[in-house]
Amino acid sequence: MNKATLNITDHDAVRLILLDRPDALNALNAQMTDDLTDAFREADADERIKVVLLTGAGKAFWAGADLKEMGTRTARPKHTFADLMHTLIDFSKPLLIAVNGVGVGIGATICGLADAVYMSDGARLRCPFSTLGLTAEACSTVTFSALMGHQRASWFLLSSEWMSATDCVEAGLALDVIPADELMTVVMTKAQHLASLPLASLQTTKRLMRDPIRTQLIDAMTRENAGLASLVGGPANLEALDAFKARRQPDFSGL
Repeated sequence: MNKATLNITDHDAVRLILLDRPDALNALNAQMTDDLTDAFREADADERIKVVLLTGAGKAFWAGADLKEMGTRTARPKHTFADLMHTLIDFSKPLLIAVNGVGVGIGATICGLADAVYMSDGARLRCPFSTLGLTAEACSTVTFSALMGHQRASWFLLSSEWMSATDCVEAGLALDVIPADELMTVVMTKAQHLASLPLASLQTTKRLMRDPIRTQLIDAMTRENAGLASLVGGPANLEALDAFKARRQPDFSGL
């Protein structure tokens, strides 16, 4: 099964969703937002599928928002980023993530919404929001503190610094570090183990874990999206985008 920005394959009861824009480091554009929202909704409704495994094609896992597209879109996509977030918050089946390379922005914050995250030994994550004149997203203002503790989550979200795979495991953002050449074999085995178990049990346990914080996640996502909307196109964001296009460091002095 193929969508414009994804390559989707079924491995018995495991659905593998491969982010498939390797030339753009799998950056999230409007088409991928549409495709991912549809893909997760279809996987949730498909009774044959028990587990979803998400990973990236090429050397990157997910390089965040497509900065080349930011501020240039004219046509309204079928699904918004908020639609994608609602879909992930309400996704009823286990979601495993195999971080095969760099994860930036949503490529890092998505880990807070997964049920288990595995990283290759060469992978690393970064939340570059401050350097883009923006703010955190994907419920990370709630999930990161819950997983890592307030101070470490604050530093990761505020500083725009990289975290190695080992850092992520020590912080509680990922479950294990796996050699790059073994990553997909190991994580697929983990996914198939879950898929050998009764779906009703998997869904009930996930629901019991998610329901107490669902409202908190939705509230966080709503506030984050409002914060992003207030900053997009602002002086810091415009300077960051100009610097990106000119391949220079942004200058936020005076802002």
